[in-house]
Amino acid sequence: MAAENLPTAMIETVTRVADWVIVLPLALALMGAALLLIVRKSAGLGFVLALLVVTGIIACETSLLMRVAEFGPQSMTMGKWLPPFGISFTADLFGASFALAASVVTLIVLVYAEADRPPEAAGDGFYALVLLLLAGVTGSFLTGDLFNLYVWFEVMLISSFGLMVIGGTPMQLDAAVKYGFLNFLATTIFLLSLGLLYGLLGTLNMADILRVAPLANPAAMVGVAALMLLAFGMKAAAFPVNTWLPASYHAPPAAISALMAGLLTKVGIYALLRTLVVVLPATRDVLEPVLVLVAVATLVLAPLGAIAETNLRRAMGFVVIGGIGAVLAGIAIPSLGGVGGAGMYIFHAMLTMTALYLVAGMIEKQTGETDSRRMGGLYGTSAPLSILFLVFMFGAAGVPPLLGFWPKLLLIEAGLDQGDAVGGLLVVALLVNAVLTIIAGSRLWAHIFWRADFTPEAPPAAPPGRLHYLAIGVLAVLIVAAGLWPNPLFEVVRVGAGDMIDSARYTDAFGLAEVTP
Repeated sequence: MAAENLPTAMIETVTRVADWVIVLPLALALMGAALLLIVRKSAGLGFVLALLVVTGIIACETSLLMRVAEFGPQSMTMGKWLPPFGISFTADLFGASFALAASVVTLIVLVYAEADRPPEAAGDGFYALVLLLLAGVTGSFLTGDLFNLYVWFEVMLISSFGLMVIGGTPMQLDAAVKYGFLNFLATTIFLLSLGLLYGLLGTLNMADILRVAPLANPAAMVGVAALMLLAFGMKAAAFPVNTWLPASYHAPPAAISALMAGLLTKVGIYALLRTLVVVLPATRDVLEPVLVLVAVATLVLAPLGAIAETNLRRAMGFVVIGGIGAVLAGIAIPSLGGVGGAGMYIFHAMLTMTALYLVAGMIEKQTGETDSRRMGGLYGTSAPLSILFLVFMFGAAGVPPLLGFWPKLLLIEAGLDQGDAVGGLLVVALLVNAVLTIIAGSRLWAHIFWRADFTPEAPPAAPPGRLHYLAIGVLAVLIVAAGLWPNPLFEVVRVGAGDMIDSARYTDAFGLAEVTP
């Protein structure tokens, strides 16, 4: 193990200035959160500062993505100590792309949220919590150490719990209890798996694990991987540990729901993709039957829940869960197409699921209702809103030429190329998911926009404003443009999936190539 190579444990080279771009997004988010906490009672200043900080993070992550695309995976180890001594932050194409997408989504949600925030909300720490959440998400995408991943999960959990209870309504508190309990349980299981893994290998660095895992007891490693599958499956809301999501994401304001739906479950499923495909690939083969079963059940049952649900944002929650099944299908087919489709679906879901929750918030604002049975007739009064809702639902289902079509196409091709019963079953499940999601979306659209019996029980609030349409319009342009011009994404997916399946470049970025286990 690396611990036995003390003479070579210290990195001899000086850290280049350009390497700091890996950790700058985290530093900006954390320092920005602290600053915004100090000025939290100045709402206007808080909004401007939050926009500036997130814009700076986007600039850093754009530079990081370009650097990774040109030179391959990049890594920076704290204290210049080789693993397992130093904590490493490492970016490959998938991690850098997801971190950038998370920052763009956060910027858009901040603009949307500003239009909804009343003056009396100043002082609630909203902007600080959003930046803290972004720090946790970014750290999870860019870390190269499993214990560090646990730390960032904790940061996400604390900040998301704070965001969920802003407002303090009984419904929010009830949802926060459900959300908090299940996620605390998942985090505990993850921490237990890390303790077992460290006891087996003496390291939690991802590249170091790749070197020494073949020497460990295979049965024990499968047990650790099974615990991680359970922990990350709970965080990603995969079947059968998914009921907490539709029971909680509908409670906070729409902007907060959108931020959580677009980012949190994607971090959980990305962690599962990274762990089973890259770090512990041998255990993935043993767990394949479980992965296939969970993927198929999630793909089929989630849109059925959306069809049966009448609360608009609860129905969106089931659509989010259905997308997790698509990523699980890619993990169950660990080929270039399967992993690429899974990664591309995460990127698509970060944009599309955020957009769905934002447009749902606009509908609730327009009608004053949350139950689709008490909505109707909005097509005549808000045609742009009806078009946006339909576009995003079709995008979630994977209808061409929207962005959601391409990852499902990659996954279906991967399933067909596999040429066995497992691949065929996953292909059928993906197609059934698409059809059921279209049915769910069409049903909701008909109830909300087509019916003429609009009889709200509560007085409607003010209609959506320009900031609402600006935020949702930017997301719509991104989703449609990426669907019509997917070639850059395909190139990212090709290289990113290749680095996940063949981890040689990823391991070399840590400086471990010359250290023998």
